[in-house]
Amino acid sequence: MPLATARRVLEIEAQAIRDLIPRLGPEFSAAVALLFACPGRVVITGMGKSGIIGQKISATLSSTGTPSLYLHPADAIHGDLGRIVKGDAVFAISYSGETAEIVALTPTVRRLGSPLLAITGAPGSTLATAADVHLDASIREEACPLGLAPTASTTAALALGDALAMALLERRGFTVDDFAVLHPGGRLGRKLLRVQDVMHTGDEVPRVTAETSMKDVLFEMTRKRLGMTTVTDADGKLVGMISDGDLRRQMERHGYTLLDRTAGQCMTTGPVVIGKEQLATAGLALMEERRITALPVVDGDGRVLGVLHLHDLWKTEMI
Repeated sequence: MPLATARRVLEIEAQAIRDLIPRLGPEFSAAVALLFACPGRVVITGMGKSGIIGQKISATLSSTGTPSLYLHPADAIHGDLGRIVKGDAVFAISYSGETAEIVALTPTVRRLGSPLLAITGAPGSTLATAADVHLDASIREEACPLGLAPTASTTAALALGDALAMALLERRGFTVDDFAVLHPGGRLGRKLLRVQDVMHTGDEVPRVTAETSMKDVLFEMTRKRLGMTTVTDADGKLVGMISDGDLRRQMERHGYTLLDRTAGQCMTTGPVVIGKEQLATAGLALMEERRITALPVVDGDGRVLGVLHLHDLWKTEMI
């Protein structure tokens, strides 16, 4: 019985979302244009469950380049209408389109000259007809067995809000870099770290020249403890790299006479490198693909800027 109920709920809510697709057209495009043109904030309002959906849509808009805030309609008509200022757009959600607290806001919205976008399930309702742009989120039935609890209707409104937010994101040309600025913390923030945020720099970077003796190469690798060293020319440009694996292979080939050789004779030329502006996750993928533990970080001219090490990504809990 519980499984049958759960399946029925998911089928009804999925159908509610599918039913939105053929309704997308000029009105949706107008809604995107209205929000895109807003020079202020998108003030979202809704009562009860619609208000909760509105809060989520507001959060999604704010995190994807469209400044937004949620305003409780009951608070609004009891003194908080001052939160709506000239230049803001108002986005109201009410399935019936007759929610008293929201309908009561429309005269003030009109006086302020704020454009009004509405999502309702009743195209002929007071709110729908008062709105500059109305989006129809009507459903066939609620998923509640009693037909009372807002379920499919709130799912449809949320999905329509997400569709608006993503269409706006593309319209604004919102990029990964923009997203990273707004999401500095948590797992998302870690995924958006750049190589330059976690790489070793300065004296932490092992560096030798092609003329450096292998004895001194060993000292440098031991001292810097990254399991490798860069080999650079007089201008700091990368000409090669020596890793722990290279040392083992050279030892097998030359034995103890290895110490009589130079870095230039033992280095791997054309090593895999990465730029400082690339995502650290791209560095991780590259290291996993090549089965290596460190990447020299270079600028456009090939000069060594740092070293990205697998352990650095462990420390940031990216792995």
